[in-house]
Amino acid sequence: MSRFRDALAGEGLAAIAEVKRRSPSAGDLRPDADPAALAASFERVGAAAVSILVDERFAGSPADLAAARSASSLPLLAKGFFSERNQLEELRALGADAVLLLLRDLDDGRMRELLGAAAELGLDVLVEAHDAEELRRAVELDAAVIGINARDLSTFEIDRRAQLELVEAAPRDRVVVAESAIGARAHAAEAELAGADAVLVGSTLMRAPDPATKLEELIARPLVKVCGLTREEDVAVAAEAGADLAGFVLAKETPRRAPAVLPVPDTMLSVAVHVGEITDDGADLVQLYARENGHRAREGVLLRRGREVARVVDRDWAEHDPEHLERAEAADGRVVLAGGLSPENVREAIERVRPWAVDASSSLETEPGVKDHARVRAYVEAARCS
Repeated sequence: MSRFRDALAGEGLAAIAEVKRRSPSAGDLRPDADPAALAASFERVGAAAVSILVDERFAGSPADLAAARSASSLPLLAKGFFSERNQLEELRALGADAVLLLLRDLDDGRMRELLGAAAELGLDVLVEAHDAEELRRAVELDAAVIGINARDLSTFEIDRRAQLELVEAAPRDRVVVAESAIGARAHAAEAELAGADAVLVGSTLMRAPDPATKLEELIARPLVKVCGLTREEDVAVAAEAGADLAGFVLAKETPRRAPAVLPVPDTMLSVAVHVGEITDDGADLVQLYARENGHRAREGVLLRRGREVARVVDRDWAEHDPEHLERAEAADGRVVLAGGLSPENVREAIERVRPWAVDASSSLETEPGVKDHARVRAYVEAARCS
């Protein structure tokens, strides 16, 4: 039985919510954190598992694990610096379902011994890697759950680009967890599209006024895309309203054609929209439609680094399409629902289709390519309300 692994391996992106009072790199985060209350609240809002720091360097202790176990039925991950079997035995007795083992601190021989001990005790193991060599070791050690940490534990520096490359390189037959650097829904979504099965979120939650509400926000779907952006001031309003994806149409035949993919804040991902062919535009994602009869097709794909990561279900070009939502409902996998969405109907469309993302453009304009800021805010609010 692998409660921890199984909880992360389901459909969609899972979240491991972490309880830690302080961080060696950031200092105090939430000195009064109550692991029992937090574990219970994380369970209520949909966490797949809870991570408990049991090391004194994080102002934690094994007693925190026992407290969380008393309040939650979720799988619990014990995090610390473990190198002995007796440590794993203690953690298992206190209610741990999984433990963290750091490849940085353990050679392959010791890691094999601890993986064997964990299996005998009924513990899953999150084997943590920080670079390509450690990822190679994790794979060769046959680790079932591999964590890719964006933070270098020696320098405490964060490198999300390097993390995403490792997530993408990890074998798809392993459960892959993106750790650290998840501060916005766009960060979690980018890790998901790179191939992560789960994200582990700690500092962001501990700094939030209400950690459970913040977790719920980070894992909520659908993502919200504002498309047809042509001006920096409109990008800023979409970001301030809480949109996750900023769309820039680069096809020549539209009055909403952007001059380029404009800069977006760290809380958003940029999406370049192409028809027929792709140019090198530097966007985080590409939304590609085939060209039919001089216009874009109603079906498209969302690409990350050339790999399809979602289907785009749109309407017929400039025509009424009564089967639009039926097609979206029938689509498999991640669905980006586009075409005719507005502040007035996006909520109903979400409740019917349950898409991965929603995409609106013309209904949010005062004229082609110029956004009505009040309607942008209303659309994002309607799409994100639970």
